[in-house]
Formats: sequence, C-alpha cells, structure tokens
Amino acid sequence: MPTPRSGVLTAVFLVMAIVGVVPGRAAERADPLESLRREAAKARADLEKATRQMEGRQRELARSQNRLRDTLKDLAVAEAELNRIREPLARLANMTYQQPGAAGSMSIFGGGSPSDALRSTADVSHLAAGQDALVKRADDLQGRRKKLVATAQELQSRNAVEQTRVQQQIDGLKSKSAKLTRDLTAMLDKMRASQEKRLEMGCDKSLAQDARKFPNGLIPAKYLCPLPQKGEQLRADAALGFYKLNSAYKRKFGRNICVTDSYRSLSEQHRVYAQRPGFAAVPGTSNHGKGQAVDLCGGVQTSGSVQFNWMEANSKRYGWRHPAWAYSNPFEPWHWEFGTESEND
Repeated sequence: MPTPRSGVLTAVFLVMAIVGVVPGRAAERADPLESLRREAAKARADLEKATRQMEGRQRELARSQNRLRDTLKDLAVAEAELNRIREPLARLANMTYQQPGAAGSMSIFGGGSPSDALRSTADVSHLAAGQDALVKRADDLQGRRKKLVATAQELQSRNAVEQTRVQQQIDGLKSKSAKLTRDLTAMLDKMRASQEKRLEMGCDKSLAQDARKFPNGLIPAKYLCPLPQKGEQLRADAALGFYKLNSAYKRKFGRNICVTDSYRSLSEQHRVYAQRPGFAAVPGTSNHGKGQAVDLCGGVQTSGSVQFNWMEANSKRYGWRHPAWAYSNPFEPWHWEFGTESEND
C-alpha cells in the first residue's frame, strides 16, 4: 500500500513532468507548484495579449469601414449630380438632330444651306464635347467605384482571415490555460494542499504593482485575490501574506481568522463614511480602498484578548501589522494593514 509520503513524491514527479523539470536537476529547480503557477500566469498573459491584438484589429477594421462608407457616400452624390446633367443634355442632343432643314451634321455633304450646315455641325460638336466630358467623368467615377469595391473586399477578407487566426490563437491559449488549471488542481488534490495553498496558486503577485496604478477604491477585480473568507479579497501581495498568516492562525486556534471587511470599493467607502462620519476614513483615502487592510473579529477586535495578542506577536512576520494610529486615534483593535507605515501613508 502506498504511503502518504510516496503519494506526495509521485505528485511532485508528475508536476515536474508537466512543467518540464529534469529530475537530475532537483537542486537547481524551483518549487514545482510554483513553476506550474508561473506557467498558468504566462498562459493568462499570452491570452490577454492576443485578445488586445484582436480588439486592435477590430477597431482598425471599423475605422476603415467608416472611411469606405464616407467615400461611397461622396461617390453617390457625384453620380446623382451626373444623372441630373445627363438628362437635359440628352434632350438637347435629340432636339438638335431633329432641326428642320439642318439634316444634322450630314448636311455639310450637300442638300442644305452651307451656313445652316456649319451651324448644325458646331452645335453637334458642342454637344459631343459635353457628352465626351460626361462620359469621361462617368468613366472616372466607375473606375473609382471599382477601386473602392476592390479595397473593401480586400480589407474585409484580410481582416476576416486575421480575426480567424487570432481567434484560433485565443482558443488555443484558453485550452492551454484550462489544461494547466486542471493539472494544477489535480496536483494539489494529490498533495492534499490546504485552502491557502490553492488560493496562493491562483494569486499572481506580479499584478500587485499594476494594482497600485489605480485610484483608491477603483481597483479592477483582476488585480485582487480572494481570501479564504467568502466574499473577501485583497491586493495580490497583501492576499499572499494573509494566506500565510491565516494558516498560522488556524494552526493555533483551529479556525480561520474572522474577517468582517477587506478591500472596500469607493462606493462602499462612501456608505461606511455616511454611517460613521468622523470615524471612518474620508472616501478615497482608506487603506481598504488600496486592497491592503482588513477588519477582524473572532476575538481579535478586543484589545488584550488571546487572539489580539497572538496577532501582535506574529502578524509582522507575514507582512501584517496593527498600525500605531489604531491604538488611539481612533482606537480600532480590529483594523490591520499590510506593509510598512510608509507604504500605507
């Protein structure tokens, strides 16, 4: 019967096979689960890049089609004008050829007055010149239309091919990401990984720096990681520290840290401030809005309790602390923050 240790070793070997780690280089390789997590993060980044490329092509196609529509609209106006001119000229030409005694331009060959013949010839020449200009204009417009139609067809065909190619790339990346997720989940199951370890695998620390670029309380969901406590979330680096803190707390007290509040959106900050004006932080300045603060319960909210004292003694090794201001102004034993004083200012 395989032992738990042999099961763990088997799981590690399988992970190594997935991420391409050579067993003989065990001393040089990183943690296999971390390697797999990096592979999954890379797949996600590639997917986002491909999606942006496809969206860029779609925007360019939309701009080209708008230009095409404007050009075709101008062409329609020109053709309408040409049609208005063509009709009166056609009537004039018809009347000239039907003049009594003129016999059209053929009168210069005999049977009519030379002056009438010359006059008729001049009229016909004038009409012919006008018709030639119209024919040339029509030819130009028709040529322009053909070029526009060819350009439109080429543009639409090229973009359709490109969009299909990018969509195939996205579908491939999705499949790769899904496979990595399944492999990761299977490895974690085999290793009987804790809830915190599972959350850690899905929390990309590299997103923390980008999260700092967003205004307080307006951090997009992709830059936040869920906590073991349902419905709570924090910025990636704060969440990773909290996972470790929560594991240590659970080993001591047999349960997760009790959390009443974590990341707080700007609208939520306004709601809290309306309930506690003068006590809650001014909306847009709260460290909850940075995704690096939690409000705790389960005993921690009581200064001097066993749980509070344990947090004071152990939280800093995981990057968490009870800020100095929370001891007095206002007194908030339940409020804890991730990072140094300078980071939270």
